[in-house]
Amino acid sequence: MKHVTVPDDRIGVLIGEGGETMREIESRAEVRLDIDSETGSVKVETVGDPILGLKGPDIVKAIGRGFAPEDAMRLLDDDMQLFDLVDIDSATRNKNDLQRQKGRLIGESGRTRELMEELSGADVVIYGTTLGIIGSPEQVDTVRSAAEMILDGAPHGAVYSFLERRHNEMKANDIEYHQFTG
Repeated sequence: MKHVTVPDDRIGVLIGEGGETMREIESRAEVRLDIDSETGSVKVETVGDPILGLKGPDIVKAIGRGFAPEDAMRLLDDDMQLFDLVDIDSATRNKNDLQRQKGRLIGESGRTRELMEELSGADVVIYGTTLGIIGSPEQVDTVRSAAEMILDGAPHGAVYSFLERRHNEMKANDIEYHQFTG
């Protein structure tokens, strides 16, 4: 059994309309959720396939960190899907710096966050003091590296070039991997 804490404003999203989202997580991940809506504490207990059950806490955590339930469910699509968090707060000195860094990660009209998603293929959400990523190991690594570059003060142009380069590498590797010889 695992315990996950979900922010108050995300409890409703986790439960869903009439408990719909909660029931879908329970059936697809083969877990049982015990949600305390006053404290935000969620007990995740595996009731079926233990391998699927391992993804349950990550799904709950992803929803708690701002992902839409359908994006969080992507973790069940295959064994190679990962959920990762980048702590923005650790790269800041004070509240103003936190806001500035979040603004740099989001970009003008959300453009930087969108480019991270488009060029990596991962889902990216900025919520509170974290940047959440769901994707394959290569996609997660690409977004994490780009986010760390931005947090370290790299110009956006350099980060966009990095993302383009990684996008092209992933595309080339994908084509080679699926090539039929014979």
